[in-house]
Amino acid sequence: MTKPLVFVVAAALMDAQDRVLLARRPEGKSMAGLWEFPGGKVESGETPEAALCRELKEELQVEAAPGDLQSFNFASFDYPKFHLFMPLYILRVWKGEPVPLEGQAIEWVKPTDLKTYPAPPADIPLFEALSERF
Repeated sequence: MTKPLVFVVAAALMDAQDRVLLARRPEGKSMAGLWEFPGGKVESGETPEAALCRELKEELQVEAAPGDLQSFNFASFDYPKFHLFMPLYILRVWKGEPVPLEGQAIEWVKPTDLKTYPAPPADIPLFEALSERF
């Protein structure tokens, strides 16, 4: 049986102190309570960068330009019901202060502390990669 491929994009928003913004999945969503990078699904006809800019605006009221996204790493993870493919971008320049618009908690975290935050399985290797680099 072939599983559906879910194509999502995520951003590691990094502030001047090299802290990364994490969002906690709200109650009622799958994997509620786990911490992840902001982002979401790529819609048909969208580039990953355009999708990520749209998602950041919808989720956090933050405006980002596709040219400011720096490709960093990706996750390819086999969940029981689907396969997830998720590029992760680093974003250091944006307009506006992040405001959680979808009921999620947000927190600025030092990369070395990422390992202390429970996360979806696909995000864990990305947490590790960020903590090794910064």
